[in-house]
Amino acid sequence: MPRVASLCLPDFATDRLRRLDRRTASRPLSPAPSAPPPEAGPYLRIEANHAVARGGGWRPGARWARDEGVPARGDAARPAPGLPPLVTVRAEGQKIVLAAACPAARALGLAPGMAMTQARAMVPGLDVRPADPPGEMADLARLATHAARHWTPLAAPVGDREIVLDITGSAHLFGGEERLCRRILHLCRRLGLAAHIAVADTAAAARALAAFGAARLILCPPGDAEQATAALPVAALRLPPETVAGLARLGVESVGALGAMPRAPLARRFGRDTLAALDRLRGAMPDPIDPLVPAEAPRVMHRFAEPVLTAEGIADATARLVEAMIGALAERGLGARTLLLECVRIDHDRQRIAIGLARPSRDAAHIRRLLGLRLEEIAPGFGIEAMALTATRADALASTALPGALTGEPAVPPLATLVDRLATRLGDRRLYRLGMMESELPERAQRRHRPLAHPPCWPDDWPRPVRLLDPAEPVDQVLAELPDHPPRRFRWRGQAYRVVRGDGPERVHGEWWRNAAEADAVRDYFQVEDEAGHRFWIFRRGDGVDTRTGDMSWHMHGLFG
Repeated sequence: MPRVASLCLPDFATDRLRRLDRRTASRPLSPAPSAPPPEAGPYLRIEANHAVARGGGWRPGARWARDEGVPARGDAARPAPGLPPLVTVRAEGQKIVLAAACPAARALGLAPGMAMTQARAMVPGLDVRPADPPGEMADLARLATHAARHWTPLAAPVGDREIVLDITGSAHLFGGEERLCRRILHLCRRLGLAAHIAVADTAAAARALAAFGAARLILCPPGDAEQATAALPVAALRLPPETVAGLARLGVESVGALGAMPRAPLARRFGRDTLAALDRLRGAMPDPIDPLVPAEAPRVMHRFAEPVLTAEGIADATARLVEAMIGALAERGLGARTLLLECVRIDHDRQRIAIGLARPSRDAAHIRRLLGLRLEEIAPGFGIEAMALTATRADALASTALPGALTGEPAVPPLATLVDRLATRLGDRRLYRLGMMESELPERAQRRHRPLAHPPCWPDDWPRPVRLLDPAEPVDQVLAELPDHPPRRFRWRGQAYRVVRGDGPERVHGEWWRNAAEADAVRDYFQVEDEAGHRFWIFRRGDGVDTRTGDMSWHMHGLFG
């Protein structure tokens, strides 16, 4: 007998926004990422090894994540205390209405479809975000893809907050239906998603139990779908609102009461779609699942008649694989971002090298050059019997205008090619670009970005040194007139300097919201130039009057040239 599971995410629209906020707050600001994130990817990210990406507000192996108990319905994915109620809004004609509301907002009387002005009057401190249906569908599709790859090959997103899974023949691989459902619920908890799941003989019954059932985990025994859904409201059949309202006027409010009515009068009064919904629930009418098929990564492979031992043979086989990969990518309209070259030796050992590209590319010469820089890492041993090249990440490759003779513009070598070669030689962690951050202190006012990113730059009226010392180095034997005059003489790194020009002070206050010790801290920065023309950026701790603002010590923080 077929068994179908339905995963219902009632607060998916708001939970995904909460998850994005947690990931943004917990993401480190200074280190460069090991791999560039997608340019415009969905918010939900799932990794195969440990179910979700690190930095999302949880850690693998946490005690609450290992708990085998299933909390009561509505207890999962509660926001942290102190957060305002969250709602999303959409335009409906000339009116702005609520598209979704978090559980805290619904507890205060808000509901989807309510006018935004009325919602603000009822709850003044609302956190209002614009609705993002395409992003929600993309995230739901990513979760369904994860389900198809790890739980069952037949998984499909339904609507904007449900995933239907055909677990017939696959539940025993996880220890039974109950353990599989608990596994799915625990993953949703780690992702910060409130989830309800139900298993029944038909997809319609499973969806009805998951969305309107009394528990977060419902396992309907085989052949008992009609009895298990009898007490559910008529809305569980996904009938049109006018049909549900018409049945309510007749006093029919449950699925069981509707099923007990004569079929012929019911069809004449409310149409055959009502009977079809009942038949799908009972299994009398087929309710097929249109599964989401995960796209396989482009892969090309070559087997040798005789084992390959020489570097020239490996390079020649690599070139043929690259040409075949370019053709496979062109058929799909994709460009390679990361490539994995795998060599299988006759002793079954596997040698692997991986390269990354800053932008999607189908440039065969460029890819061959990058792989050639790493081929020396392959140890052929007693011989290589097969080689495979896989595009582990491939993005859409759109057409671009190339400057040259046809456009009348001078041809400029692409920067991405240089970035790829440097990253292959030095490592992607050593290649980055600095950009501005909102911070009062100079050492905190910058962060690392991807080499091809366009981060915000410092304003022109903020003179900053080309080299910033971290940490700032102490300066002694300073001769200066307090409180606002630059130093006339100082000693740094054992060498004395005489100042001939100076400008300042530029006063910088401590960030009291980060550290209570910085509540009264003050720095006075001066730009000074010595007799040899060297320009320095020096600051004094304290305002020169009140000792609570600093110890009046001097420090060298940067060099202008």
